[in-house]
Amino acid sequence: MNIYLPNSAFIGNIDPFLKNIDFSNKEKLEITANESWIAVHPVVLSMVAALGLPVKPENIICETLTAKSAHYLQRMGLFKFLGVKSGISVEEHESAGRFIPLTQIKNSEELSHFIKEIIPLLHLQPAQVDPIRYVVSELVRNVIEHSGSKDGAIVSAQYYKKSNRIAIGIVDTGVGIKKTINKSHNAFTNMEAIRLALIPGITGTTKKEGGTEYNAGAGLFFIKTIAKVNHDFFMIYSGDALYKLLKSGSDKLFADPFRDKHSKSEKLPIWDGTVVGVDISLDETKEFSELLDLIRGVYSKTVKERRKARYKKPKFV
Repeated sequence: MNIYLPNSAFIGNIDPFLKNIDFSNKEKLEITANESWIAVHPVVLSMVAALGLPVKPENIICETLTAKSAHYLQRMGLFKFLGVKSGISVEEHESAGRFIPLTQIKNSEELSHFIKEIIPLLHLQPAQVDPIRYVVSELVRNVIEHSGSKDGAIVSAQYYKKSNRIAIGIVDTGVGIKKTINKSHNAFTNMEAIRLALIPGITGTTKKEGGTEYNAGAGLFFIKTIAKVNHDFFMIYSGDALYKLLKSGSDKLFADPFRDKHSKSEKLPIWDGTVVGVDISLDETKEFSELLDLIRGVYSKTVKERRKARYKKPKFV
């Protein structure tokens, strides 16, 4: 495998980075980078870490990084995570108020501990942390319950003081969305599976509209909507497909993700599992309880409409 870290790879411009990943020879990982500058979203680091986790350290090649910003990779714990030496000399910095370094979460106990650590790590107000805690908890729970990944979820996050936003990346190398959704629904492509996964009330655990008591098929829809209401980016990449929510001036909520302002890419290098990245602007974050009430309203309306449409279909006996 070969991954090139460019001078810039955030959700808005992540497509070229994804297109250039080489997944061949999964027993070896070579990491190269831009010589002058490296600025990447935490989701990119989570992807590199997830790919390198099953690779023996002696089979990971990491060129000497010359970019002045390469110390960021060190501070995010990438080389420590992969078990390789970086060759970068940098003083250790306290992570509080800046970032959440790469972390592996494999079960609910580890998730609960991690969630408790978010507030002291980021040094934010509880009202600001609520949506972040929800996003991380929901996405990691999805990985633990549905991905089938023996390595669990790889999580990292960065707080950008200048723009006052949090960037979160959560990645797994499990079965992917298409296989999960197709347990109860018919998705012929990875993009169709992503679309179904983002529609409220649809879950791979049951054909029932609105899901079950334990899985309502709402998590990804809620997270995408949190990003939309706050005019932020959101992305989900699984198999060969990428769905990306684009920044929009509209607060109108849609059940169908294809009605939001977005971009789609298919025939990308196949990612075995699921990659989710999201940005949350803390300046504009609505009161979280108010936001959840708004989203629940759309969820309930959508589920009712889908149930009504299903009952109207002719039944043959």
